[in-house]
Amino acid sequence: MPRYRLTIEYDGSGYNGFQTQAGQPTVQGAIEMALKAFCGESIRIAAAGRTDTGVHATGQVVSFDLEKAWPSRTVMNALNAHLIEEEVSVLDCTEVDAEWHARFSATGRKYLYRILNRPGRPALDLGRVWHMKKALNADAMHEAAQRLVGLHDFTTFRDVNCQSKSPEKTLDVARVTRVGEEVHLVFEARSFLHRQVRSMTGSLVEVGLGRWSADDLVAALDAKDRSACGPVAPSDGLYLTGVTY
Repeated sequence: MPRYRLTIEYDGSGYNGFQTQAGQPTVQGAIEMALKAFCGESIRIAAAGRTDTGVHATGQVVSFDLEKAWPSRTVMNALNAHLIEEEVSVLDCTEVDAEWHARFSATGRKYLYRILNRPGRPALDLGRVWHMKKALNADAMHEAAQRLVGLHDFTTFRDVNCQSKSPEKTLDVARVTRVGEEVHLVFEARSFLHRQVRSMTGSLVEVGLGRWSADDLVAALDAKDRSACGPVAPSDGLYLTGVTY
């Protein structure tokens, strides 16, 4: 059976996360319905990351098998035609080896968190950024973020419902920059705990507002206690931007 890899983007605002849930609109459900309409097969796709409700993606990757071999371009065009009323778009489609898997073959994932940092609320990007009226010190946030890089027990920044076997993760990149009226936070790692990025972002915003110091952030990390985490950032500004293999 031929296996295909898709790179997709989506606006997660109207979906109850990526993973299929009975009676709920999900990104996975939308793609699987498009596949059914295209080839008549009931297919379960695999994804590089199961994003939460309201989280967006510009570089999500999925894989699946088909009974019949189709040209990659045909698969992409057909799926986009059936996704025309969804906030999901297929950017690329390639045929891959049967051993290749969107989740298990991945060696890294990259997330971007966008904060609109200005007095006026967003109109064009409503639901796609976290709006913060008070000025943020992006340099202080970046400096503090470096204290999170490396192998740590991230229990403090782990959702209580996280199903990962271990709270230990290696954070490869934590970068905070100001881009015009926005503050961008970029995180890269092989894998992340459930809501780890949003939890780290919320705590770094406390640093940006001057409520926390870099040492306070480290103390929260070292506490290995979920109650030590700052306010968790909303899903609106989070994007899965790329997966490496």
